[in-house]
Amino acid sequence: MKSLLLAVIPTGIVFLLALPCALLARFVYQRKKKGRRSPLTGMLLRSPGQSLLPQIDNLEEEINSDLFGLLIVPLMIFGLAMTQLYFEHIRATASTIVIYVLLTLAIMLYLSRKLSLHLTRRNELRLGLEAEMAVGQELNHLMRDGYYVYHDFPAENFNIDHVAVGPGGVFAVETKGRFKPDKGRGKFDATVTFDGKMLQFPEWEERKFIEQARRQAVWLKQWLSSAIGESVDVRPALALPGWYVDQKAKSDVILYSGKSPQGWARAQGRAVLTENQIKRIKHQLEQRCRDVEPVAYRKTK
Repeated sequence: MKSLLLAVIPTGIVFLLALPCALLARFVYQRKKKGRRSPLTGMLLRSPGQSLLPQIDNLEEEINSDLFGLLIVPLMIFGLAMTQLYFEHIRATASTIVIYVLLTLAIMLYLSRKLSLHLTRRNELRLGLEAEMAVGQELNHLMRDGYYVYHDFPAENFNIDHVAVGPGGVFAVETKGRFKPDKGRGKFDATVTFDGKMLQFPEWEERKFIEQARRQAVWLKQWLSSAIGESVDVRPALALPGWYVDQKAKSDVILYSGKSPQGWARAQGRAVLTENQIKRIKHQLEQRCRDVEPVAYRKTK
């Protein structure tokens, strides 16, 4: 009887762990059976960081899978060992025990490493999402000045974080969320210096951000010019939310901390775009950005 209990206990634990998953699956199934549907019938505009949300959701699933594996693998191997010892009458030897221990450690180390990588990547994506949300909320204030603002604009195999169009022109804004060192050096730890070519952070240098902002503005200029049938200038901008920007040289790329975009977006003197041009550009941008399907009570296709 004692040996039977030793073999059954791991199976019982696995069953108890799987029970909540089964209940959740049943709840989801019954919810779909009730014939409910969303009141929203049209597509929604993209939000700041829209393309990051599914990536974060996928990572959450991977993390949950890793945690479940870390919890269940030792129990499964223990159950296998007990089954062989008490039902197949395999005698426990030092070599057998070592094999089981090494197998368990190998799988646990693999899952731990995998979990660590997933957690690190999730933190990076969350920082990127929060940075885009912060910059997007500030850019939305430009609507008071006659601007239209679009977020997470889908281009060709990439996204432009924000696009603003108004009397001062069209702006393609790239946002970069980067952590700050925390070494007690005050303002130095929060300052990025720009010499016209290179971004100098406290502990590293970066050139690709500026080049990326330029490439995205060039693509948007070409696409919009083709879409509305006349040449449209697009200015690149790079937002580094939370950083103090020390710009020592002029550049075609607007570099700022993510706050108060009114300073560079307002038309200086004569407006760059007419009201008719703004409407035509807005129409093209909105057609491309209104592609988010409501997910509440969505029918499975």
